[in-house]
Parts: sequence; C-alpha cells; structure tokens
Amino acid sequence: MAEPLAIGFLGAGQMATALVKGWASAGLLDLSKCSASDPFPAARDSFTAATNIRTVEWNRAVVGSSAVVVLAVKPQMMPALLKEIQPALTPDHLVVSIAAGITLSQLAEGLGESTRIVRVMPNTPALVGMSATAFAGNSNATAADLELVTRLFGAIGVAFPVAEKLLDAVTGLSGSGPAYVYVMIEALADGGVLAGLPREIALRLAAQTVLGSAQMVLTTGRHPGALKDAVASPGGTTIAGLHALEQAGFRGALMDAVLAASQRAAELGATQG
Repeated sequence: MAEPLAIGFLGAGQMATALVKGWASAGLLDLSKCSASDPFPAARDSFTAATNIRTVEWNRAVVGSSAVVVLAVKPQMMPALLKEIQPALTPDHLVVSIAAGITLSQLAEGLGESTRIVRVMPNTPALVGMSATAFAGNSNATAADLELVTRLFGAIGVAFPVAEKLLDAVTGLSGSGPAYVYVMIEALADGGVLAGLPREIALRLAAQTVLGSAQMVLTTGRHPGALKDAVASPGGTTIAGLHALEQAGFRGALMDAVLAASQRAAELGATQG
C-alpha cells in the first residue's frame, strides 16, 4: 500500500470535509501532515472538529507545507485565491481544483502556465465512500498525477477521466445530482405518508428503495428501462404510477435540471474569465 499522503485544502467547507473523511477512511491520508485554510473562523473550527486536521487562516501557509493542494473554494472566490497563492507554488506542487466551472486555462492563467493542474468534479456522497467523480488534467499533469487522482477519487467511489469540455455536464449530472435524488426521496416519503404510512417508516423505505434500485443498475448491468419494464406488469400498480409520472413530466424535469445546472456551471466559469 502506498504511503499516506499529506494534502492541503484551500477552503474548509462541506466538500473538503467529505473528501478528507472519505480519504481518511480509505487510509490514504496522514492527517498529522495535512492542513486546511479558510477565512472564516467558524468554518475552520467545524472542519477541525470533523476531521482532526489543523486549520489556518492563510492560504500560503497551507501551500508551503503541501505537495498536493486541493482548491475547494467557491468559483467566485477563485480569482483572488489564485493570485494569492501563485508566488508560493513550485514545480513540485500538484494542484487539484474541485471548483465548478473554472477551466484549466483559467487556473493556469492564474497559477502559471507550467503548473500541474487537474480539474475534478466529485460529489458529496464522497462522505460515505460513494462519490461519482470525473476529472481532466492539463498538458503539464503527468501520468503519475492522473494515476494519483484516480487512486484518490476511486477510493471513495468511482472516478472517470473525461475531456475537459464534458466537465460542465458532469457538474450538472453527478455534481448537482445528489440534490435531485434527495428531493425524490423526500417526495417518495411524502407520498407514503399521504397514503397512510408513518413518516419514519416511509422515509426509510424511500431511501432504501432508491439505494437498492441504483445498486440493481450497477450490479446487473441492465439498462434502467429494462429494469423498469420488469417491475411494471400489465394493468398493474407500477404502470399506473409510471403513467402519473409521465403526465407530470418527471423525466423531462430531471433532464432540464441537469441541463440547467450544466449551463450554470459554464456561466460561473465565464464570469471568472
């Protein structure tokens, strides 16, 4: 097994916390050598309490003590952050950005054209080792860099290399997708309550149904349409429910949600150009 890593996190919010917890559970981090920065004391305190990693206010202090630097700030904060840390970067640093919409060229412009950069789009189920991630490296990122990113994000779910132009679509699908699924679970549970179930039981049934159905897709390799057809017997309860979903535009609404989030990710990148 590879030696645990010392990674620095610029930004100590929810996504950084999820990554640390996932990587620590997988035995990939040396927490005593990791650090994080955030301008907000409450965020620093919360991050340290959740991860046992020391936090500081200044970004350059984290860069100076880390070979791998994860940029985990909001896209709107990225230009100022890049300007601040650029003087502290060396050829030994690998920069991993998880900021939605910020392109490799924008990152290189702010950090220096020779900087090794990998742009990554994970999602918050990293917290429970079930992240869905895609990534793209710039021309300076080495095969070893990409292997490291694959190892890190593969340890907390699945990770796919893609062309950078597809990362906005990844943001709209798997980056924002957990929120869509949470709404669906909540709605399924509310439907159960409407039909007479106790709320606690309805919520557990709804969540387990989504979990089990997703696992069926991944385990069997069958198309979800085929799995759907296997449940929907002629004239039965399921086809009646599916008809109601079609009348409500359920599939179209989900497709629109992915597209809207993808377009917003592109807009966020454009505003930082």
